[in-house]
Amino acid sequence: MTNDNTTTSPQVYARIGGVLYLITIVLGAVGELFVRGNIVVTGDAAATAANLRSMESLWRFGIASEMFSGICTIILGLILYVLLKPVNKNLALLATFFNLIAIGVQTAYALQLVDALLPLGNATYLKAFTPDQLNAMATMSIEAHANGFGLALLLFGCFFPIAAYLIFKSGYFPKALGILYLIPGLSYLTSSFALILAPDFAQRFYFVIAGPALIGEAALCLWLIVKGVNVAKWEKRLAESD
Repeated sequence: MTNDNTTTSPQVYARIGGVLYLITIVLGAVGELFVRGNIVVTGDAAATAANLRSMESLWRFGIASEMFSGICTIILGLILYVLLKPVNKNLALLATFFNLIAIGVQTAYALQLVDALLPLGNATYLKAFTPDQLNAMATMSIEAHANGFGLALLLFGCFFPIAAYLIFKSGYFPKALGILYLIPGLSYLTSSFALILAPDFAQRFYFVIAGPALIGEAALCLWLIVKGVNVAKWEKRLAESD
């Protein structure tokens, strides 16, 4: 008999997924508030460049943490697929596609954070540029990362409504959890389109627009860690889907 494996497997997935989710939330907050928040001075390229030079190690830590967060998110995406596919395999797969592409975009644009350091180095060819030009190039790379991150959030924004629907319909997660998980999708879609259509507004009110996303993501994270899934109902849905 393999009953022990089948009954514990979804709970193991849920616990691991919850921990990975917590890691991504913490690393995201550290990168945005502690790293970029302490180094990037909005509207002042010279001050930002000075901070980059004096806190290069912190900046590189932020880049590494963003890359590691991407790895965790890929694994988390697989876990959510396994947990949600008994509801509707095709929709779970579609959500996974959005998730993976968004991670790819986010990771690719994270290289812009590396590029921000290049104009501030000691390479001989950099002498062809004035200090102001070098500072501007570093800031442009940081801005490019912000825009790329906004594009990634647009794709993540498509992931959340699908996942929220599957959670709501699952029967082995609370319906309220599905409703809460819809909030990140609405927040990210709004902030991403605002970044494209009204960038000044989006930059000024970014945390007001995207901040509520934490409610839904933290809710699922904590539920996976503390409660997991209703194993009996998960197995029943899985059997019905076969």
